[in-house]
Amino acid sequence: MHLLQRLFLLLSCSFFLAFNVFAEEPDWKPYAEVLQTVSPGTKHGTQLALVDYPALKDNGKLAAAYQQLSQFPPSRLSSREEKLAFYINAYNILALKMVVDHFPLDSIKDVGSFFNPVWDRPAGTINGKTVSLGEIEHKILRPLGEPRIHLAIVCASVSCPDLRNEPYTAARLDTQLNEQAKKFLLNEQKGLRIDKKQIHISKIFNWFEKDFKKTGGVDHFIRQYQPQLPALSIAADMPYDWSLNGIAQPVNKQVSLTPR
Repeated sequence: MHLLQRLFLLLSCSFFLAFNVFAEEPDWKPYAEVLQTVSPGTKHGTQLALVDYPALKDNGKLAAAYQQLSQFPPSRLSSREEKLAFYINAYNILALKMVVDHFPLDSIKDVGSFFNPVWDRPAGTINGKTVSLGEIEHKILRPLGEPRIHLAIVCASVSCPDLRNEPYTAARLDTQLNEQAKKFLLNEQKGLRIDKKQIHISKIFNWFEKDFKKTGGVDHFIRQYQPQLPALSIAADMPYDWSLNGIAQPVNKQVSLTPR
């Protein structure tokens, strides 16, 4: 074999081995166990996936999932899909942790205040670095250019998209995100509702309208998943319920209906 061919083969093998050693995702088994505490239900007239927060506070499953997350070096993630899946899971784990750490409460927003909202407060650590929910959403996930994240990250509230019953993975990410979008838009209480004059959709599409412009705009995005929609205008004006997406509501406090 020619010397240059051998050198090329050696370099190719080295690159392949290095990629497989350093590019990886967590197996997410502890987080998968956490998601088994989520079940279908209804709260305030809205169908959603309800979280058993008292169980999570006591059974140690969330603590195990957080420990795995906090020890994983994000530098091992190589592809865009790996980064998206990892940080969607990270956001959801840390949102659950934020609630459990301050439980009981009526809304995740009760953890923060007007001047120091919950989204800006430390939510946990990843590989030794303290992060907030807002940092993960706005500085890590949104710059990756995937608007469907907004139908996958769950801010522990009734009107949020539902938690999936499985972790996100790079290999299945596109399918999982499409399923999330379809499911959310089929929920008439918080995703999409039609009356005689207009199509009403979640305020999420208003708050993050800029992100959906990258894929043709909100109208185009909605009609991809519901092509049979009537030719009516679309308004992102459905009321947003910030009540906790939990099986119980132990504290009677006024819940704010303002955007995150």
